[in-house]
Amino acid sequence: MAVANSEYPFSELMWTMLVFFCWIAWFWLLFLVLTDLYRRPTVSGWAKAGWTVLVFLLPFVGVLLYLGTQGRHSRSSSTVDKDPAEQIAAAKRLLDQGVIDEEEFQALKRKALSP
Repeated sequence: MAVANSEYPFSELMWTMLVFFCWIAWFWLLFLVLTDLYRRPTVSGWAKAGWTVLVFLLPFVGVLLYLGTQGRHSRSSSTVDKDPAEQIAAAKRLLDQGVIDEEEFQALKRKALSP
């Protein structure tokens, strides 16, 4: 046991574990970014190709840029992320502006309230 401690001290073991953890975390983050990118229907094929090239050529810059510009906060305006009260309020504004009629308002209301 003493031979193992002198050849590979505890501080080196901890450093190795930290490096290994960061390596796994990096690949997980890369996987999440690419998964999010390819699941987005609003991003064109050329944009997906550009982000992929950027992420692989300049990994840290590409991932940080993607998270900063295309992170989840940029999708919060979609109706999927809003609660039913916000969806109904938005539909009511459209009804008051004359953009939609009463029948469309009721359909949007039913959709917002459905589980």
